[in-house]
Amino acid sequence: MTIPALMRIGVALLLLTAPAAGAEDWPEFRGPDGQGHSTERGLPAEWSETENMQWKTPVPGRGWSTPVIVGDRVWLTTATADGGGVLRLLAFDADSGAEVLDAEVFRTEDEASPNPKNSLASPTPIVDGDRVYVHFGALGTAALTTAGEIVWTAQFPYVTQHGYGGSPILYDDLLVLNGDGYDVAFVVALDTRTGEVRWKTDREEPVSQAYSTPLLINVGGQDQIVSVAAFRASAHDPATGAELWRVRYGRGFSNVPRPVFGHGLVYIATGFQTPSMLAVRADGSGDVTDTHVAWTLRRGAPHTPSPLLVGNELYMVSDYGVLTCIDAESGEVHWQQRIGGNYSASPVFADGRIYVQSEEGKTTVLTPGTTYTEVAVNQLDGSTLASMAVADGSFFLRTDSHLYRIDGDAGQQ
Repeated sequence: MTIPALMRIGVALLLLTAPAAGAEDWPEFRGPDGQGHSTERGLPAEWSETENMQWKTPVPGRGWSTPVIVGDRVWLTTATADGGGVLRLLAFDADSGAEVLDAEVFRTEDEASPNPKNSLASPTPIVDGDRVYVHFGALGTAALTTAGEIVWTAQFPYVTQHGYGGSPILYDDLLVLNGDGYDVAFVVALDTRTGEVRWKTDREEPVSQAYSTPLLINVGGQDQIVSVAAFRASAHDPATGAELWRVRYGRGFSNVPRPVFGHGLVYIATGFQTPSMLAVRADGSGDVTDTHVAWTLRRGAPHTPSPLLVGNELYMVSDYGVLTCIDAESGEVHWQQRIGGNYSASPVFADGRIYVQSEEGKTTVLTPGTTYTEVAVNQLDGSTLASMAVADGSFFLRTDSHLYRIDGDAGQQ
């Protein structure tokens, strides 16, 4: 089993009881395991613009990529306007919030995303050692040094209605990403050293737009990359791109949520127009639609936020503020609670609590369990469509204009 696979296998049961350890990085979208879990302890349950705020710093341009934190640096992408869109990589000092790097990566004639809820810089970068990998959909993919020097660039054109959203993942020396457009759709793996294509697997017809991030899992000692697309999801051999299994779900498209994995099941949101949540056994081969779907939930599934698996429960928040707790193995609904607001960001589990962030800057904090137990409701200024990150005993939150570090040791500011 590879080291990346060990990092990304579902660890929710361990996280519930794991002892405190050293500070953990948040190197990619949804954290070190790709499923929204953090082992950090001592995190605050409450904050505001004046409480538990370590720092708040302006972020130029517009972007909805999640902050990623490695060591003493916080990384973001953004798009600024200069006769079009300038796609940039930014870094901030984690202790002070001071901007320490601003590197131009690409230029485009587009000044904004065609969807007002999206941006030209929505996919989340990945930091690995002295490399930062950035992805702007069909506008370009690149590797940079942590000093901001471009090592290589690559581009894979495809056409979508709403811009780009899915983030890449790492597997050994491969950078793997989805490309799902009206015209073509594929999964591709690039050599992290050169940017050259190591494998590319085209999706079967019909194809359509999707905006999801792949997930690396391990089933029976075999690594798999689960890739969610319009009308179907599939699992691939990470070394070759060969399809291992696929599940079909009719007319679902514009899929955004990243899948999660646990109990031998992959949990997949089927996309627009009316989303369902599927639990698919990941040990099949070929078309498993009729044989490996353990359960289907057709009420309350999200269009945009990814689900969250904690122990035996699966949590999901709909785009319109209905939070649902489900028995992860049976699909039985324990509870549904309307928490208000609109939702795009994916929830996280850290320090024994679940944090669910709305587009309006509100974060609802609850205790996991088969009854709804609210701990706190916190409010920040600005819009919050980017998912939060957790590292070094703190939350890092991005609004439409600022980057925040929320720390329980910060106290009253």
